[in-house]
Amino acid sequence: MNVEVQIQVLLNDLASGDEGRAENAVAPLIEIGEEAIPALLDLTRSSDADSRWWALRTLAGSPHCRTEWLVPFLLTDPAPEVRQCAALGLALKADESAIQPLVQALSDDDGMVGSLAVNALIKIGNPAVPSLIETVENGKKSARIHALRALVEIKDHRAIPVMMKVMESGSAFLQYWAKEGLDRLGLDMVYIKPV
Repeated sequence: MNVEVQIQVLLNDLASGDEGRAENAVAPLIEIGEEAIPALLDLTRSSDADSRWWALRTLAGSPHCRTEWLVPFLLTDPAPEVRQCAALGLALKADESAIQPLVQALSDDDGMVGSLAVNALIKIGNPAVPSLIETVENGKKSARIHALRALVEIKDHRAIPVMMKVMESGSAFLQYWAKEGLDRLGLDMVYIKPV
């Protein structure tokens, strides 16, 4: 069977609606390599969210995948499961160019997208810290909590001032993560100013 026919058979499996068939098509499509990329990119334009999800899942597993292929799905796809898949793919890439889109995703209406964006930002690590600090200071509440959680895991001392400031806020969630972060940084002391 020639490669084009093989790709088409595997794409049919990917878009079949049968999870077993779709999962079994992922590794062979990745193994085919660059020749499969155009067909996978075409499948990401499907009106069917499940097909887009499987195309993104396969692309994300490919060493040929580019960050810019995943970002639009993270930010604009109407299906939360597709946005989640894009966030997972970006965690695999750990590419600094995805920091701003991932920070935007911390405010996603779907909490799982925000949590997966946190995981991706943690994998990127220290380069994400300034954007995360900015989000803790100025983001909406859910994004602030996610950003603080990422800062806790990254363990960068640049986050200490914002964590100290958060300890004085009224939000129990924010205070929890700030205390956790300060403890992990070895600053287990009294955090609240005496009255």
